[in-house]
Amino acid sequence: MKRRLAVDLSSDCAGIKSPNPFWLASGPPTNSGEQVMRAFERGWGGAVWKTLGQDPPVVNVTSRYGAIDLGTSKIAGLNNIELITDRPLSVNLKEISQVKKRFPKRAVIASLMVPCERKAWHDIVRKVSDSGSDGLELNFGCPHGMSERGMGAAVGQVPEYVKMVTEFVKEKSSVPVLVKLTPNITDVRVPARAARAGGADGLSLINTINSLMGVDVETMIPKFAVGEKAAHGGYCGPAVKPIALNMLSSIANDPETLGVPLSGIGGISNWSDAVEFMLLGASSVQLCTAVMHHGFRIIDDLNAGLEGWMRRKNFSALTDFVGRAAARVVEWKRLDLHHKTAAVIDPAKCIGCEVCFVACNDGAHQCIDLRPGSRVPRVRARDCVGCNLCALVCPVDGCISMKTVETGLKPLTWEQYAAAGMKGYRLGRRKRRHAS
Repeated sequence: MKRRLAVDLSSDCAGIKSPNPFWLASGPPTNSGEQVMRAFERGWGGAVWKTLGQDPPVVNVTSRYGAIDLGTSKIAGLNNIELITDRPLSVNLKEISQVKKRFPKRAVIASLMVPCERKAWHDIVRKVSDSGSDGLELNFGCPHGMSERGMGAAVGQVPEYVKMVTEFVKEKSSVPVLVKLTPNITDVRVPARAARAGGADGLSLINTINSLMGVDVETMIPKFAVGEKAAHGGYCGPAVKPIALNMLSSIANDPETLGVPLSGIGGISNWSDAVEFMLLGASSVQLCTAVMHHGFRIIDDLNAGLEGWMRRKNFSALTDFVGRAAARVVEWKRLDLHHKTAAVIDPAKCIGCEVCFVACNDGAHQCIDLRPGSRVPRVRARDCVGCNLCALVCPVDGCISMKTVETGLKPLTWEQYAAAGMKGYRLGRRKRRHAS
């Protein structure tokens, strides 16, 4: 009988250890000790407490959330204008202590946000250090409300402030410090480098993206308004995942931040999403919107899915695969110009809807023909540029696949082509022809 592979899901992110890599991100699900304890009872590995600030607490407004649905799928994207915790600091710190006493092996990270003053940061770090939290996360990403007060994204968008405040915190902190980065910036690597220079033990990303959820065309009032007015908020949920993956990979591949521990955030809804973030370099992942939508119970599928995948891939620990795919994300100039794919339609699966023809003919490269007497469109492989659009719009899974075409040409990147003065290489282009 084959012995079952032992799998260890435990995570170590910048020295913050947890029994699995799944953390609750700072937000509504971590607003109270009662919630965090219920999450830990269910099986979550860690929790980043809803951001703490100075007393007196902030005042929130209603409504606070807005969403975009995709067909019958609810909350493809979620917008919020909720601020940091509106509960007294002393109450939050007491509850953090209670949670740590009851769940000593679960990670509790305190998210912090105060004005850019050394004394303010020293004071809150001192108070939080007595609570027993395992780490700190500096919220340099909140794009609304607090940023107008010189905090949140207003700090994260200025590298000098990122470095300065990180240094303030490191002067007093006895636990690992993560810096949470804003995506509302031209190049996320710049504040990441600043955080590293300031002594950050790790980076968390991404925070939410500036967004406005729309306008009611009948009333001409912004959707999800407070009264009849709206403010931009932070966008999150499944729709932001590609943006988060891109930013995470850019930091994982940056020589100036190479090797820095990363906690991945942004659109993670299931175990497969989490694995994608880990393959690009994250040693822990944080979820918020998915929990707001489906509850703490999703941890069962997250743990089971990750464990099952690791067994299939013969991985016994997270360190076996964290970052494995990072080096495969490169600049465009390093892609192979001679790699070619072409679409292939499976006649047995085709339902004759002609969606692929319309998409290719009107929106792509006119490489699909309709044939008299046949319900199955024909792909002209010679003219197909391998753009993938037909496969993406096809309503039948597996009906259209992209197959690699052997060209007989050696790999060639634009970097090589340009370096050779654009001479001496065959680009392998063919003259395209169109159906009459």
